[in-house]
Amino acid sequence: MKRLLISLTVALAMMFVLTSCAKQPTQEMNDSKAAIDAAIAEGGEKYAKEEVKKLNDDLTAAMDEIKVQDGKFFKNYDKAKEMLAAVKSGADALKAEIPARKEKAKNDATAALDAAKTAVSDAKALLAKAPKGKGTKADIEALKADVAGLEAALTEADGMMTSEDYFAAIDKANGAKDKAAQVAEQISQAMAKKK
Repeated sequence: MKRLLISLTVALAMMFVLTSCAKQPTQEMNDSKAAIDAAIAEGGEKYAKEEVKKLNDDLTAAMDEIKVQDGKFFKNYDKAKEMLAAVKSGADALKAEIPARKEKAKNDATAALDAAKTAVSDAKALLAKAPKGKGTKADIEALKADVAGLEAALTEADGMMTSEDYFAAIDKANGAKDKAAQVAEQISQAMAKKK
């Protein structure tokens, strides 16, 4: 009986030593962080903001699970390892997807810029046909200033395209296009009044 008690105590002590020495998944944590950083470096903050936020939230949840296990007597990091593996694979998949999103943003920005250039050109051509006469000189000068401002906005949007700030270029081009439509409408109204 005494031998059985000693054997049981030794077995229990060995089991305690083996389970309490479960190591934190340090390598998995580092790999997951590196994968997220790589996705961000690829342009994740710009082209996949929500997904990057979710990945960071999932990483935080995995780190919280590790902290919970650290506080336990019998540590088991299996769930944390699964969470970290999911974060890493998600970040790797996102990194692979970002170039396509970047290309789409570039194409959308190019199309918006082309449409804005056409609208500004049309407004400028219409301005050249605007009725000139008594009482319209101040209005024409104001419209010319508006068109010059639109041309400056297009130049700025071109610069954004060069620096790969496609979403800002889209916003700037759409704003210029809308303003050009307003200018064209004002000129058309003035022409209709003159007739």
